[in-house]
Amino acid sequence: MKDSNFLSEHNARHFWQPMAHPGESIAHPPKVIVSAQGVRIKDVDGHETVDAVGGLWNVNLGFSCDPIKQAIAAQLSELPYYSAFRGTSHDKAIELSFELTRWFAPDGLSRAFFTSGGSDSVETALRLARQYHKIRGEAGRVKFLSLKKGYHGTHFGGASVNGNANFRTAYEPLLPGCFQMPSPYTYRNPFDESDPARLAQLCASAIEDEIAFQGAGTIAAFIMEPGLGAGGVIPPHASFMPMVRDICSRHGILLIADEVITAFGRTGDWSGSRHWGVKPDLMCTAKAITNGYFPFGAVMISDAVAETFEGDETGSAMIGHGYTYSAHPAGAAAALACLAETERLQVQHNAAARGTQLHEGALALMQRHDIVGDVRGGHGLMTGIELVSDRAARTPLDKAAVARVHQATYEAGVMVRISGHNILLSPPLVLSEADGAQILAALDKGLAAA
Repeated sequence: MKDSNFLSEHNARHFWQPMAHPGESIAHPPKVIVSAQGVRIKDVDGHETVDAVGGLWNVNLGFSCDPIKQAIAAQLSELPYYSAFRGTSHDKAIELSFELTRWFAPDGLSRAFFTSGGSDSVETALRLARQYHKIRGEAGRVKFLSLKKGYHGTHFGGASVNGNANFRTAYEPLLPGCFQMPSPYTYRNPFDESDPARLAQLCASAIEDEIAFQGAGTIAAFIMEPGLGAGGVIPPHASFMPMVRDICSRHGILLIADEVITAFGRTGDWSGSRHWGVKPDLMCTAKAITNGYFPFGAVMISDAVAETFEGDETGSAMIGHGYTYSAHPAGAAAALACLAETERLQVQHNAAARGTQLHEGALALMQRHDIVGDVRGGHGLMTGIELVSDRAARTPLDKAAVARVHQATYEAGVMVRISGHNILLSPPLVLSEADGAQILAALDKGLAAA
């Protein structure tokens, strides 16, 4: 590793960070993380913190999961790379596809298409949805519905169905035929509805109205996160996703579950869809599939969709889509080891327990600090804390004050993620009760700094 003086001098000078203004990064250099162990990270100055971000929603098993690291190393020695394009395959891709169909059998998913990450998985699902309808002779089904505040990656397809202007406006015009519906966001919604169950019904009715307006025969798919993540951690009422499933089924619209952050235990169940008792037609996964140790993802496909593709005799089911690194042998080996360790540790149970601890602790902080306007979560290790300058008016806290909260929390020993005026907590699923207490104590100091 280069010495700390070199890193400080060149920090943000030659490296443009994702999701950051290059000029701001130069003016306010990012923290340089140089090592990690368990649920803790250490920066170039030797300051150690609990990583309440979990890498980026993905380091479910922490930073020291030896079985995954060993699996990657062993695979690099045996078969470091080979293409999975038509005509070739390899053992790890076959093993992983079998393991994933076992894993997601309760969700009704029985086929896998491998990608290089979450944005790739969303792009793949959108493409497969359009192709599915074309195979069935419904070529007019090309539009997509999604939720405002939803996040679906940064490819042009994913950005087009995203429900947050921050990821859209600089790159418009985007893919035509994408329409965002009101999300079941109790704290802020166009219906001024504070009852979660009633709000879920109103949002479902808005979806029905949009389908009637657009024409069901023009819509390919509805894509949604079972629990909105990057948009501020917005868990829907338990009735919402089942209502969406019913609406899609009645109108011949595919339901795509974007589970890039929710699959593999984060919600307290093995998938977010399963948490709500819903079986999607397509499911996007990535992130925790390799614990963040290798760029990898998978789109899981239902029996009905698979049978349409596999039963085609016209040639229109040829999948003209894929990535150089689809089913990468080292990534597949990492995923196999990660799934085995995830299942062995049964981390979904700890995610539920620690999620309750953080949610209840954040509610207690809300009583102590007036800048906390709303606390969301309660379903696994996903907690959102919305910061305001005026509770009655729900005025978002200004950027400078939010930055003070972030810095003071970091100095107190915890790394959190800021999204707009929201604090997002998504720590590793192996978090201990003591780690959870440290997160809450640091947040207390951080909130006081504003």
